[in-house]
Amino acid sequence: MLNILVCVKQVPDTTVIKIDPVTKTLIRTGVPSIVNPFDAYALEQAVRLKEACGGTVTVVSMGPPQAKEALKECLSKGADRAFLMTDRAVGGSDTLATSYILSCVYRKLGPFDAVFCGKQAIDGDTGQVGPEMAEHLGIPQVTYAVSVEYDGGELKVRREVDDGWDVIGIPTPAIITVNKTDELPRMATLSSALEANRADIEEIHCADVADMDMDRVGLKGSATKVIKTFTPDRTKQGVKLEGKAAGDAAKELVALLADKQLIS
Repeated sequence: MLNILVCVKQVPDTTVIKIDPVTKTLIRTGVPSIVNPFDAYALEQAVRLKEACGGTVTVVSMGPPQAKEALKECLSKGADRAFLMTDRAVGGSDTLATSYILSCVYRKLGPFDAVFCGKQAIDGDTGQVGPEMAEHLGIPQVTYAVSVEYDGGELKVRREVDDGWDVIGIPTPAIITVNKTDELPRMATLSSALEANRADIEEIHCADVADMDMDRVGLKGSATKVIKTFTPDRTKQGVKLEGKAAGDAAKELVALLADKQLIS
């Protein structure tokens, strides 16, 4: 039997993301939030492993109270327990601070045999939290996993690489970050969705976590600072080469590029 932790994040749906032209920040009003898609694949791998070996799947998220909706969705899709790390003190945490906080939560809720994370969040695209958690906890990690098995002694992880796959054996406890796989995240049933909707998600606050160093959380504990978010100006200044034979158009294009010192 395996005791598995899955870290999930509620993110804005990037298909409808807009930037405020004045403040240059994300417009969140009216933008739906979803479970980070890579985290959904991580949850699916964790639930499949639980079904094969027995055990429990615990999901944890860090964010505002509205993130409980993401956790309830995870409960409807096979997770057994859910916790929300929520505290004003953790606001503004970058990946370093976030991974430290989640590592503290790991120690509070554990022990665990495995931790599953999505390979990255679609709102930040850093891919850093899972590997940084492994460093904080001093346990091994495998990234870009597409399937995970357990033979009673170690985890067998199939991970995607540039020219195919690697199969890596890794002792427990370990952290695994999951890529998009052919095993699509399952759909909730009506009964599981109703049951999850009634679930009371337990909140965890900084004061609940023993030995948390408050100098390492929130903006104070963040090594990176976001100055501003903006979209690049898209001014079209192209040149059309129309009505010319292909050879003549190619010569003119080369001349234009050379004139702008884009080629030599």
